Amino acid sequence: MAEDAVLITQPNPRVWTLTMNRPDKRNSLSQALMEGLQRGLSEAEADSNCRLVVLAGRQNFFCTGMDFEEATQGASATEMGEGQDYMSLLKRFASSPKIVISKIEGTVLAGGMGLVAASDLVVATPASRFGLPEALWGLLPANVMPFLIRRVGFQAAYRLTLTTETITAEEASRIGLVDTLSDRPDDDIRRYLLRLGRLDEQTIRDAKAYFQKMWFLTEEMEQTAIAELNRLVRTERVRQNIKNYVEYQKFPWET
Repeated sequence: MAEDAVLITQPNPRVWTLTMNRPDKRNSLSQALMEGLQRGLSEAEADSNCRLVVLAGRQNFFCTGMDFEEATQGASATEMGEGQDYMSLLKRFASSPKIVISKIEGTVLAGGMGLVAASDLVVATPASRFGLPEALWGLLPANVMPFLIRRVGFQAAYRLTLTTETITAEEASRIGLVDTLSDRPDDDIRRYLLRLGRLDEQTIRDAKAYFQKMWFLTEEMEQTAIAELNRLVRTERVRQNIKNYVEYQKFPWET
């Protein structure tokens, strides 16, 4: 795929790498990028030799969530990196018959945290950072929560939401958001492949389906998350907060 595409797809024997390629936008989630991730995952799933799908981001950013510039250009709620399309993407990661590994080499914020939490495994470098800053803009990480609570528990997810603090990779590992800390993440992913490559696809499907029943995302929970996020992004207060940041680089408490 062309280097100027929003997603770089690298199919290799047994491992497909999907690299988010919007470094000038800190790899924020535009509608085009979410659609690209869906297509990339479909292509990987169609490859019977593929065992792992590795999700990565370019130039010191994994993903920083909603594309604020797109949000201020009159996009609908479902085109702001959240809403139904975003929830569908997280569910797709969590239910794919391939093992999805997030490779973190930099900053993860907001909706990027949902991609991480919905992945099967997370490998991060020690310098990586993680945070949920949505409340600063009057938003909530509503769609992220079902997957983040599943990974780290209620209180850790609640604390990250309220404090909006950015945590270190070591802290992310301590609370269970990161599975492996590594200065050489590709080496650790190869080690995972040696183990996971022994599993057939049906076993992976069965495991994911079974564990989803142990900690399930109900239709009611899903619709509650989508409705709350869409409600917030449509309010004048939140739209003005985002607009002031995009146009004037001012945080809500500075205006």
